[in-house]
Amino acid sequence: MGRLYIEEAASRVELVRLAAERELWPTVVREAQECVELFLKGALRLVAVEPARTHDVAVMLRREAARFPPWFRTEVERLATISTEMAGDRGIAFYGDERQDLAPRDLFDRSDAERAAANLEYLAALCQRLLATVPG
Repeated sequence: MGRLYIEEAASRVELVRLAAERELWPTVVREAQECVELFLKGALRLVAVEPARTHDVAVMLRREAARFPPWFRTEVERLATISTEMAGDRGIAFYGDERQDLAPRDLFDRSDAERAAANLEYLAALCQRLLATVPG
């Protein structure tokens, strides 16, 4: 399943790029978060950890860091931070802030989308490398 999660996430990266080309900033943020979540849950599954049914797997990544190869383990803190930040953006990138009557397009701009896409590209490269080290 870990391999499948990572392959699915990798196939969705192109959707994030397309949304960026079309300047759909909230969509970039939301789709990038979904990819990040899949990549991280796939990485956890590759090391025999069943991921929690939550959008943010930061706690689990930190707790299970020793299961990863040393080169990946050194990135866990940054990956956990990305997971938490992007999970926090997930809902409002989709629904906006209903309490303040703000649409997603009012909350996210190009810089937010660029940050989300950069985090995704960074994480994708790490998870693809991890996948290449796992037999099967």
